Amino acid sequence: MNFQVPQFIEVEDKIFGPLTFRQFIYLAGGGALGFILYAYLPFYLAIVPILAVVGLALALAFYQYNNRPLVLFLETAFRYQIAPKLYIWQKEEKKPENTPVTQVAREASIIVPKLSQSKLKDLSWSLDVKDVTK
Repeated sequence: MNFQVPQFIEVEDKIFGPLTFRQFIYLAGGGALGFILYAYLPFYLAIVPILAVVGLALALAFYQYNNRPLVLFLETAFRYQIAPKLYIWQKEEKKPENTPVTQVAREASIIVPKLSQSKLKDLSWSLDVKDVTK
């Protein structure tokens, strides 16, 4: 038995003339919302929202970002904004320089001063200062 394998399944069918079903829905929805804004608002107040809605409808219907529809890009951006984020900070240690001053400092013992009354500040200081004598 011979079976026909579907070809070009990622290409959407043109249903409404040169438009796919999805493009037609975006354009019809944008046009309908623009008409509603025109009907219920004075023209001088409605012109900016109408241009924004029609522009978004045109962009959703025809614009592609990285060969993907704009609606997928907007969905991904929205999910990224609302998703919880985990920020991890790792302190980078600087490489010691080979200058005479740093060599003398390495050879001398570093005295950690007791400057504060707070044990938390003392602990923070002891974590930040690396003791080279140990």
